[in-house]
Amino acid sequence: MANAASNRQETFGSRGLIYILDVAAASHRNAALFLLLVSLLAFLPGVNRMPPMDREEPRFAQSTRQMIESGDYLDIRFQDGFRYSKPIGVYWLQALVVKPVSMVVGPEALSKIGYYRVPSVLGAIGAVLATYWAALAFVSRRGAVLAGLMLASSILVGLFARLATTDSLLLMTVTFAMGAMARAYRQEARTGAEPPGMALAAIFWTALAAGFMLKGPVILMFVGLTAATLAIIDRRAGWMMALRPWLGLAWFLVLVVPWFALILMRSGRYFLADSLMRDFLGRIADIREFRFLPPGFYLLAFFVTFWPASLLAGLATPAIWQSRHSMPTRFLLAWLVPSWLLLELILTKLPHFGLPVYPAVAILIAGCIETHQLSNKRWMVAGTFWWFFVPVFVSVAGILALITLEGRLGFSAWPFAALAVVFAFRAWWLYDDDGPERSLLRAVAASIMLSVALYAVILPSLSTMFPTMQLQRAIRGTDCADPRIASAGLHEPSMVFLGGTNTQLTDGAGAAEFLRGGTCRFAIVESRYDRAFVQRADALGLRYVRELRIEGFNPARGRRMMFSIYRSRGDAN
Repeated sequence: MANAASNRQETFGSRGLIYILDVAAASHRNAALFLLLVSLLAFLPGVNRMPPMDREEPRFAQSTRQMIESGDYLDIRFQDGFRYSKPIGVYWLQALVVKPVSMVVGPEALSKIGYYRVPSVLGAIGAVLATYWAALAFVSRRGAVLAGLMLASSILVGLFARLATTDSLLLMTVTFAMGAMARAYRQEARTGAEPPGMALAAIFWTALAAGFMLKGPVILMFVGLTAATLAIIDRRAGWMMALRPWLGLAWFLVLVVPWFALILMRSGRYFLADSLMRDFLGRIADIREFRFLPPGFYLLAFFVTFWPASLLAGLATPAIWQSRHSMPTRFLLAWLVPSWLLLELILTKLPHFGLPVYPAVAILIAGCIETHQLSNKRWMVAGTFWWFFVPVFVSVAGILALITLEGRLGFSAWPFAALAVVFAFRAWWLYDDDGPERSLLRAVAASIMLSVALYAVILPSLSTMFPTMQLQRAIRGTDCADPRIASAGLHEPSMVFLGGTNTQLTDGAGAAEFLRGGTCRFAIVESRYDRAFVQRADALGLRYVRELRIEGFNPARGRRMMFSIYRSRGDAN
């Protein structure tokens, strides 16, 4: 009887999952609203609670902050230095959010990282909806919803939705451009079909220009490699004319050239040296980036970064290979394979470089699910255990980090971690009985629960790993309305973002000199610089007091650090 009851419950649960998917796929409106809801559940937890994640995120945010403070929305600077590694796009979008908020809330909003993350959240949501739209060129509405769910639940997409960088926005622009290009490619092959209208060309060239304004020529690499591969394989490229290349190129230049011309006139060779030579070409051929990894890195990372849908990619691979000559598969592989191979060959490798090809993977998997072509070989299906393993490992590692570094059990994370494990277990255990659609929906639920546990509870609670937050909070808690800060030893960009544009990054002697410069000043000195600070302070005859000692942990070096906050005695309480 117990088994019968269990079977009835499972049947009801399985039918409920299919009902959700049926409703979502009933219309474009339902699909968009469903994907929007899932994206909000996946991307919002922790956006306001996570500390600034060094080093790139606070560099973007601080440069935007300086634009708002100075009123100069043309130049890009981090303190007194140029920051031309990326074009202006993301800074304008962040300023568009933060400036009005600061006018309502007050200047303290300028040091709240959550406001700077809003464009990234919107970019990730846009990427999910763009994946749905692009998928409609190849699969049914139901398959397109599945592709959107795969992207929304991806670990890597969820991470960069929460970081104030360019990556989720670039993903959105690449996906829209590819969706437009796919429609032009498929339309030409349909006998008697009307040629695509101007709207499709407008989407393509606007997305291309937006991507260029966000991250320079990177978007041209993904789009250009796809178009070139198709032209070589098909021995024709007439379909590109549907995208109105001459009018489109003119529109692209109208959107892109003004800022580039103005910044070149202002900065001259510095912009070209920083953006083209150091950031773009340097990543391709400069091993001094210290991120060199051998070919195969992205393939191995993919099974974590695209979890939970990554394991379905393995099950779909045999069917994708068999259908490689069909038009839909040919386009999607042209989007995926050349760019992936190039990324594996360049010297500098970071996991998020491969994000713009993930929608192609999601659509390929969705097509195989829709046509019931996922492999049923036992040794491959056994890989669905990965659904269960990842949340167990991440949850245990996160809670152990809380216990080890903070001396806390982190009970508030446990219910969400437990739900993630339960959903993931059922996705794996019932895969044979319920099939990939139901299992994928359970895995998506597991991903959302894991995101809440990790980003909303565990990471914000690991204060030892983010000492800048502790230090700044301690200084803001003093009687100084507008404290000035110098930091010796802790030179992370988050120190500048949280402490203010005038924060000085110096050494021990420089910190002592700084304290002598006026009232309401604080020197943050890492223990390695204490001796130099004390010696210089004694030589200057500086009277000072140590306000507080704070412990931190450097995960890169695997060691604990100790910081002291000093204040001139004449300014002490």
